Amino acid sequence: MTEPRADDVRRLRTEEQLSVREIRARTGLGRNRVYELLRGVPPPARTRRRNAKDDLRAEAVALRSTGHSVPEIARRLGVSRSTAYLWVRHLPLDRDPEEQQRRRAHSKTMTDARWAAHRQARDEAQAAAHASAARTVGELDDRDVLLLGAVSYWCEGTKSKPWRRDDHVQFVNSDPGLLSVFLRFLEVCGVDRTVPTYRVSIHETADAEAAADWWARELALPRDRFRRASLKKHKATTARRNVGETYRGCLVINVPGSRELYWRIEGMIAELFRSVTARLSIR
Repeated sequence: MTEPRADDVRRLRTEEQLSVREIRARTGLGRNRVYELLRGVPPPARTRRRNAKDDLRAEAVALRSTGHSVPEIARRLGVSRSTAYLWVRHLPLDRDPEEQQRRRAHSKTMTDARWAAHRQARDEAQAAAHASAARTVGELDDRDVLLLGAVSYWCEGTKSKPWRRDDHVQFVNSDPGLLSVFLRFLEVCGVDRTVPTYRVSIHETADAEAAADWWARELALPRDRFRRASLKKHKATTARRNVGETYRGCLVINVPGSRELYWRIEGMIAELFRSVTARLSIR
């Protein structure tokens, strides 16, 4: 028996509007062979299965055109948000600005309410940790201040290098608390606050004189010991966060004739490192 020609199979499809199953029954061909011969020939409309959700899709489009959001559409039609989004994603929602603002405010209120208990518990736990840690500090004697000051300096102060010998004490920082610790360290070492010179290092867009006044008041420093400020060039392309009235730059503390003081700091740091290393080796 000769296999039917492709033209015959295509005629059955286009003229008689037969389905694949019907063509197979008429010709005796296999399913894959029929599909191969019908490649590029659209199926007849009567064989197309209607989508059960076509009515819902049309309703979703109608709701979207009247200004409904995807969550609202999903809720009203009883479908998932992802399905509702797929149906109406070609129709962007143009909300009124006041409506958008109202919705954002509502969303923020709901979020704050949802996380209020968590934030309160977190803040209480943080306060308890702070209080417990504060109790471990107690009163500091001069030895404690010397060790704290030496370590602070080794972290933030100017240090002599093998390629640049510079045995003088210069401390730079923007934290008033750490600067207070270092000033107390100097006092324990016999250096009064009237001895060092002070200088503000700040961006040129800020008020250097106002910053110097603030540092003098905050740390009880003699204003006449302040030198001309060091101004940092402003780069317009840099997005800086240290701006505004609370930005006061860094304070630079220079101690004149401080070679021996620097050697003392070096000695304390070397012994601290040796002590810690020895303790680790014992373990």
